[in-house]
Amino acid sequence: METKYNHKTIEAKSYQKWLDEKLFVASAESKKPKFCIVLPPPNITGQLHLGHAWDGTIQDALIRYKRLQGFETLFVPGIDHAGIATQVKVLEEIKKIQPDVWKNLDQKTFFDYAWKWKDKYYQVIHEQWANLGLSLDYTREKFTLDQDVSQAVRKVFVDLYNKKLIYQGTKIVNWDPLLKTAISNIEVNYQEVKGKLYYLKYYLEDKSSYLVVATTRPETMFADQALVVNSKDERYQKFVNKKVINPANQGLIPIISDDYVDVSFATGIMKCTPGHDFNDYQIGLNHKLAMPICLDEAGVVNQLGGKYAGQDRFLCRKNLISDLQKIQLVEKIEEYVHQVGYSERTNVVVEPYLSKQWFINMNPVAQMILKNQADEKDKVDFFPEFFEEQLLKWVNNIQDWCISRQLWWGHRIPVWYHKQTKEVYVGVEAPNNVADYEQETDVLDTWFSSALWPLLTLNWPNEDAVEFKNFYPINVLVTAYDILFFWVVRMMFMGLEFTATKPFQHVLIHGLIRDEQGRKMSKSLNNGIDPIAVIDEYGADALRYFLISNSAPGQDLRFSKIKIEAAWNLINKLWNAARYVLLNLPEDFNYQFDANAVKFSFIDQWVLTELNQLISKVEKSMDEFDFISVSHELSNFIWNQYCSWYIELSKVNLQNKELAVASISTLIYVLKQVIIMLHPFLPFVTEEIYQKMKYQSSILLENYPKVESYNFECNAEVFVKNLIEIISAVREIRNQFGLAFKTKLDLHIISDQDLFKAEKDQLNKYLLKLTNSEIVSIDIASFTKEKKISKIISNAVVEIKTELAVDKDKELVKFKKQLDKITLEIEKCEILLNNQQFISKAAPEKVKFQQEKLAQNQKQKELILRKIKELS
Repeated sequence: METKYNHKTIEAKSYQKWLDEKLFVASAESKKPKFCIVLPPPNITGQLHLGHAWDGTIQDALIRYKRLQGFETLFVPGIDHAGIATQVKVLEEIKKIQPDVWKNLDQKTFFDYAWKWKDKYYQVIHEQWANLGLSLDYTREKFTLDQDVSQAVRKVFVDLYNKKLIYQGTKIVNWDPLLKTAISNIEVNYQEVKGKLYYLKYYLEDKSSYLVVATTRPETMFADQALVVNSKDERYQKFVNKKVINPANQGLIPIISDDYVDVSFATGIMKCTPGHDFNDYQIGLNHKLAMPICLDEAGVVNQLGGKYAGQDRFLCRKNLISDLQKIQLVEKIEEYVHQVGYSERTNVVVEPYLSKQWFINMNPVAQMILKNQADEKDKVDFFPEFFEEQLLKWVNNIQDWCISRQLWWGHRIPVWYHKQTKEVYVGVEAPNNVADYEQETDVLDTWFSSALWPLLTLNWPNEDAVEFKNFYPINVLVTAYDILFFWVVRMMFMGLEFTATKPFQHVLIHGLIRDEQGRKMSKSLNNGIDPIAVIDEYGADALRYFLISNSAPGQDLRFSKIKIEAAWNLINKLWNAARYVLLNLPEDFNYQFDANAVKFSFIDQWVLTELNQLISKVEKSMDEFDFISVSHELSNFIWNQYCSWYIELSKVNLQNKELAVASISTLIYVLKQVIIMLHPFLPFVTEEIYQKMKYQSSILLENYPKVESYNFECNAEVFVKNLIEIISAVREIRNQFGLAFKTKLDLHIISDQDLFKAEKDQLNKYLLKLTNSEIVSIDIASFTKEKKISKIISNAVVEIKTELAVDKDKELVKFKKQLDKITLEIEKCEILLNNQQFISKAAPEKVKFQQEKLAQNQKQKELILRKIKELS
């Protein structure tokens, strides 16, 4: 093995080996239990960001874990065409490189550029997946504009249309005036803006008085249909059913009452413009108001604006207010901070806009999801559970889904209109006499095809496809909380609607990645982190380990270079440990571990017992998606039990022919089991270490460790615990008092524990080699009244006779501090053990742990009190 682990020479080699050996390709006909994850498809808009790396790492860890457990695993990759997002990127690219083409762009030319863009970033994303080590089955990869996918999408549209779940209607939508298309709620970014609140005078029809109305959008006044007051607001009841003059166009509009109005906002009167506001639209429906629009698709004032027609909405706002001020119809203007929606893609202010669009009726959908989640047997399980509550709240208030977009890039809606008769044809394929028809120009919302992702990736609608029959529903969906409503709910709908089965068994929700200051990563802050740059510097394993070891379900993650360096240090520690072990293997070493063929020393028995406990804890935590606990247990075992103690202690055994065989066998066996458990998190370094051993061709073919039954002596654990504590105490004394290693120290142990006497010679064998110290006496009382240095350990006091000046007062203060600390620990244990709720509800092993902890603390307190009495 190389002296130092070099990720750059190893990672690419390992990934290619896995691909060449087809280790990621699932056999749908396998008799093994099945486990499937479909990768949430990244957008083809560009390269992957750190959030994709986090999402992919969690999924890959689960897939590798299940593969090692003996499951037939399928990890399906795919990429989303990302309609609006990709169209914007491609248009920007064309404008940048060929501005003349951009000015006169037609649909065919756009598609030529768009498919080239797709091919370019398809390759980039594939390279990034490889860099991250994702074990994807590329033989089953999907792109959301693939022919078979498009066919399935059209089938779904037609089926939903025939079931009267899809309809065309005129409703308020979020509108991007630059792209001239409807956009989804998730594509609207709300920002706090310092704007103005305009207080305008609406005179009564007889001009005897006026009402003052506050608005932030005076440019929409041309489409006002009413003033609205709250029916409980006594100030304005006398005006209800009267009419006022619209100051923008002198038209008469009625005063109506509706309890929606907030009496505490501004003057308590609102103007109602149903064609330009979501809430006004609902009031308009309730009161049967007309719904004209005064802006065109580009956000320019139309003919309703009179002399302002042709002006951009914001220029109109400025000019209209200026004109109204001249005729004293503006009472006042206030500075006003409010939330304004901006298009995520173009960064223009989004316009609520009345538009004819295609919708899905979501009420039946909601009932379907609510019914499924009420069934404890068939429901989708959410981790954390909190997100199921959020999802159900949202579903209970669900709105119809606008599925049409006025774009080029996407699934064209499979609707044709007869040129003469205007007959509407809806079909998977075009009508026979297609020349007599014009196809709908709108495309489907990207989320429409994304909602079918668990189905499409498993070759539905062919329900006889081996992938669909054997891997549907998928086992775990991993996604961020920000698309819970836009994606997860819709996948549940499509799965239940078309298969009568939930599309996934579990949904694991993670948060968003933030920078080291806790800020959301964004272009404006220039605080984004390129995962490939991190991989280049530290390696994919270090990045993966950082991401997954800080993954708490539902929580955001802060990027931390210090933590990535800590992950790299762990990898380096593992590499050095493996190198040491492999260098000590005899040439004829038998890699098959047989616990019955050798006699294990106490330290061998101890580390194998610790390994059993590790396996049990890690498996339990992995099954609960508790990756933080998994990484903590694994890191702690590598740094402490294995490297700091077992390897060091085994060096003594390796010098003894009788003990060496068992120790070297244990060293390599424990190393192998640990790297298998680490493999889901650190695939590259574990594969490289595994390749240096003489087992199978890849670590991916191994079996996940199981808890083994050993016929060990019960004293082994106590022996090693005592040994470790004595070594630590001696090293601390040497360090504290400047005692060189060459100075041999005689130790006196104060304890009533029989094991110290029984295993004194065994303890000394390790103490002499590792600390140049030796136990010379064991008693239940201090061996001398002379000067000595003392250290309290769990079951004993370690004393060393010394000629050094020992400050008794300082020692007394030290022991009194220890007494305070141990007394507090005893109180905590007693409170817990006296709590009947804890005793009845906690797991038996937790209760037992607290009982043992209390007994040990009480023993230690007794030893501390004895030392205090002696020093007083």
